[in-house]
Amino acid sequence: MQALGYSFNETCLPFPRHIAHVMALISVVLSFRNEQESIPIMIDRLEASLGGMADDYEIIYVNDDSTDKSLELLTERHKRNQRIKIINLSRRFGVEPGIFAGMAYARGDAVVTIDADLQDPPEVIPELVRLWHEGADVVYTVRTKREGESWIKLFFTAIAYRLINRMADIHIPLDAGDFRLMSRRVVDALSRMTEPNTYLRGLVQWVGFKRVPYFYVRSGRAKGRTHFGIAAPLSAVFYGITGFSALPVYAIVLIGFLATVGSTAWLAVIGIAAMFGVSTSATAIMLALALSLWGGLVTAVGVVGLYVTRVFRITLARPRFLVDKAIGFEPRGPQSEN
Repeated sequence: MQALGYSFNETCLPFPRHIAHVMALISVVLSFRNEQESIPIMIDRLEASLGGMADDYEIIYVNDDSTDKSLELLTERHKRNQRIKIINLSRRFGVEPGIFAGMAYARGDAVVTIDADLQDPPEVIPELVRLWHEGADVVYTVRTKREGESWIKLFFTAIAYRLINRMADIHIPLDAGDFRLMSRRVVDALSRMTEPNTYLRGLVQWVGFKRVPYFYVRSGRAKGRTHFGIAAPLSAVFYGITGFSALPVYAIVLIGFLATVGSTAWLAVIGIAAMFGVSTSATAIMLALALSLWGGLVTAVGVVGLYVTRVFRITLARPRFLVDKAIGFEPRGPQSEN
């Protein structure tokens, strides 16, 4: 499906949430780093798109320690439009911590997360808001086509998404990115979670509530260079699988069990053969057995170590992000930095 639009499925609500439309506040959160070339264009498109809605809006830019003139550009645009607000993180934390920072400061009845590099079209935000008014708690976008990206990145990304979806305990829609709308109760539920190094796409699905897809074509970058390389899909696989699946642990247990049974059976065969006078090279057998057991143990310890690492980071109880300064917000500050 190449055209913009959406399809109803069993997750759609048959009746609208609001009989009469009441003005709501829509918060748009953009977590970014070094996007000075894209910021003016993105703000112009956001203002044009959001300004035509019946609802009010706020645009929250979360600066992940940019080294260019992004902060200066945003500060100037804030002076021209008080709906543009800025969160300046104390250091570089990453895209998802930036999104959580934006959600913590957002006051909207619904929150839209969108990339700042112009690949996701802000013009479809009114459609996402309309589906929210009709009763959806989450409107997640599905990319039917991704323009301007190398085949290598697309290949590894496709593998990563399908691997996570196959192994995770919950269903995570394929080709669904971080461009989505979430209702206030979904945002509040996510903000209460304190686990670090999350896989936000999985957490949104884990929270549940009513979800509706919206299909669109993702454009290539209009300005600048991408900040996401091949490491991004690998990181998604790690956090997606270890955060939502215990299957690797079960697989290691199964491999260890089969190796034990197999080696025991083989030793029994050797013993029976010896009873009938058939000799076998003991050195070759012991070497193969030792290598098999060593490889299985190393693999098992490695997988367990991945989960122990996640538990260790959780026990540290460090905040997900730290804010240097916030521009345009009320003095009461965020709901939670943890």
